[in-house]
Amino acid sequence: MKQKKQIVVLVVLVVVAVLIWGFQWRGKAPNLQIQNFIEDYKVLAVENPQIRWGELDRAQKTEYKSNGRNPFSIVAPPTAEQIRVTNANKPKDPPPPPPPPPPPTEAHLPPNLKFFGYGIIGNGAPRRALFYDGEETYVVSEGDTLLGRYRILKIGNSNLQFQEIVTGLPGTTQLDEQAGPPSV
Repeated sequence: MKQKKQIVVLVVLVVVAVLIWGFQWRGKAPNLQIQNFIEDYKVLAVENPQIRWGELDRAQKTEYKSNGRNPFSIVAPPTAEQIRVTNANKPKDPPPPPPPPPPPTEAHLPPNLKFFGYGIIGNGAPRRALFYDGEETYVVSEGDTLLGRYRILKIGNSNLQFQEIVTGLPGTTQLDEQAGPPSV
């Protein structure tokens, strides 16, 4: 039942719309002013309606040469005098910053950490390097890491070769005999 009511309402609305549209379309008459304008229209007097091929060729062969003005902007470009005055009032450029220092080529141990000797625990055992930082003594052998930052490469009689783990830079430090821990 509900669907039948909807169909009836739809048909009534369509009939009303057709009637309104019909009356509006039939009642329209051309405006009097527009009608007078059409009647009084005069064609422009042209002496020769032919295409002027010479002028067309000349126009097609011209090349655009910019004078510096943006054709899509209403702002005129500055004159030479305005540019000169602006450049004269402009502060001088500051000197460029100094170049950054070159990257380090050699790693260094922290200044408080001193290599003060080496030792051997037993026959055929690897050498052990002894370090002191003012509070603690560190004992490491070749291949071990020191402070989690340096890998010990070679322990010699008078020096120690190491590598900084993060950067991979090699380094060497000399044996410092005065840096030993205090004796007990």
